[in-house]
Amino acid sequence: MAQAIAPPAISPTSAAVTPIPLRAVLPWAVFVGTLMLVLLYFVGAEQGATSVFSGAGVHEWVHDGRHLLGFPCH
Repeated sequence: MAQAIAPPAISPTSAAVTPIPLRAVLPWAVFVGTLMLVLLYFVGAEQGATSVFSGAGVHEWVHDGRHLLGFPCH
């Protein structure tokens, strides 16, 4: 008769957890935070007197996102 071979059980205490050093995470956190601030600017404030680009192109691209996030635009 054929018997099923089960993989060895791994206990929670046998797996070593390697912490990620702050020096490895910090540049990515700064990058993602800056990217989020730029995105928030374009969705929330890129129109009218504060616009960086002329015309309504950026406004039309982020129009639905503005309403989804609760920013008034018209």
